Amino acid sequence: MAKEVVAKVKLQIPAGQANPAPPIGPALGQHGVNIMGFCKEFNEKTKGKEGLILPIVLTIYKNKSFDFIIKSPPAAVLLKKACGLAKASGNAGKEKIGEVSKEDLEEIAKTKIKDLNVRGDLAAAMSIIEGTARSMGIKIKNEKTK
Repeated sequence: MAKEVVAKVKLQIPAGQANPAPPIGPALGQHGVNIMGFCKEFNEKTKGKEGLILPIVLTIYKNKSFDFIIKSPPAAVLLKKACGLAKASGNAGKEKIGEVSKEDLEEIAKTKIKDLNVRGDLAAAMSIIEGTARSMGIKIKNEKTK
């Protein structure tokens, strides 16, 4: 017999840095989940990915047990890391604050493809990542300027 699902919680947590402080503590505490158990398990599974923010989908069951799925980091985080930026441009349409190569875009698209709605099409995934880069004020190398 399948376990009865009580709640699904979505969080974005820095890899290897889960602790009972907000937002994790209150989000899990209201459902009666063992917060320290979750933090230890998450930190163990995300060793080696430090510096990335990882989205998770946490499924909480009636008996207070839980499962979680770790998704790939947001495209914006990967793009900022590829460019060495702290934050995106506040004026993306006029101000370019960094640039990324087509090879970097392809690498990011390969990382994100399982979480994007592209049915395995790498070109479509790259197009999505390019749009994110443009909206952040990041120029794509090998791209004609307008």
